[in-house]
Amino acid sequence: QVQLVESGGGLVQARGSLRLSCAASGRTCSIWAMGWFRQAPGKERELVAYNPTITANTNYADAVKGLFTIPRDTAKNTVWLKMNSLKPEDTAVYYCAADRTFGSTRLSEEREYDYWGQGTQVTVSS
Repeated sequence: QVQLVESGGGLVQARGSLRLSCAASGRTCSIWAMGWFRQAPGKERELVAYNPTITANTNYADAVKGLFTIPRDTAKNTVWLKMNSLKPEDTAVYYCAADRTFGSTRLSEEREYDYWGQGTQVTVSS
C-alpha cells in the first residue's frame, strides 16, 4: 500500500502562485508515476499533470501548459505542483495520485491510478 498526503492548498489572488506538495509513504518502490488531478464544484475530476519515473515524459493539461510544473523527487518520494498565474477557474480540490503500473501509457486516465490523496482545496479569488 501507498499513502499520499497533500499539503499547500489555500486562498490566493488571481495572478498569484501556489505550490502543492504530495508526500508518498509505504511501498513507494512500487510507484511508476505520480500525477495531480483537480475537481471543481459541479465538474468531473480532471487531469492537471503527471510525472512518470522518466521525467522527460511529463505531461500537462492544455489549460495549465506553461503555467504549472510538476517536479518530482523520487529519492524523497515527493511530487509538487507549482502553479503560476493562477486564475479563478483554477479553483478546485487538487488530488495527488500514484500509479503502480510499470510503463503505463494511460497516465491521462483517472482510472489508471491506484492510490489517491485526500485532496487539498485551492481557491483563487478574482
